[in-house]
Amino acid sequence: MNTITDTAELAMQSTNLFKRVTVLLYGVFAYAIGCMGLFWLILGSGEIAPVGLSEWQASNTLLAVLTNTGLIVLFGVQHSVMARPWFKRQLVKIIPQSAERATFMLMSGIATMSAIYFWQDIPGTIWVVESTFAQVVLWSLYTFGWIYLLLSTFVTNHFELMGLRQVYLYFRNQPYKPLPFTRKFMYRYSRHPMMLGVMIGLWAIPMMTVTHFIMSTLFTIYVVIGIYFEEKDLIKDFGEVYQQYKKEIATFVPGMY
Repeated sequence: MNTITDTAELAMQSTNLFKRVTVLLYGVFAYAIGCMGLFWLILGSGEIAPVGLSEWQASNTLLAVLTNTGLIVLFGVQHSVMARPWFKRQLVKIIPQSAERATFMLMSGIATMSAIYFWQDIPGTIWVVESTFAQVVLWSLYTFGWIYLLLSTFVTNHFELMGLRQVYLYFRNQPYKPLPFTRKFMYRYSRHPMMLGVMIGLWAIPMMTVTHFIMSTLFTIYVVIGIYFEEKDLIKDFGEVYQQYKKEIATFVPGMY
């Protein structure tokens, strides 16, 4: 009888270990896909990496604009809907709770890469900066914006944000504890430094083509809408603490909305 019980317990432990390892590997894979999407956006926004690799291209400007708008809408829906508490509650009925954030990162990477891959080229140029000094300033701002974004993720906890901390704790069979609200470093001056970095990176380039202008504009619109919904959730999560933070700290730049 003891032998049967020991065998059953061993089988259960093996199954549990396999599940924890699988969730950990899934989290690492999701992190890689999410990072690929982010870095393609970073390089593509500076026209360092190509965008719009799909063989299908719109036959006219209006169709191209509508297609690009649709791609950003899909991107925005994925980001906003999957970030809502009601969606998370439904998702964890299907997958382990520790894999919820990793799933968000996986779908985020797929949505980002899909938008860039299918992006439609639109002829024309909005501006070209020819001054060498001005080009250096703009490229410096571009670099600063994306580095500022990445540094902001580490201030809040990069691994939590990207879903790695959750799957690691699950792998170690340790309970998950939410991180406390933070207002350190850039969060002492800006409530959304990540989004500020994104917008600097999107707009601070010496040559703005119409294709890139549409991309920057649509992503900026998404940022504004996304922040509105995010702050509603933050108020629910942190209550008066975030309400007071919102009164004291600017959305992006001190002294400005």
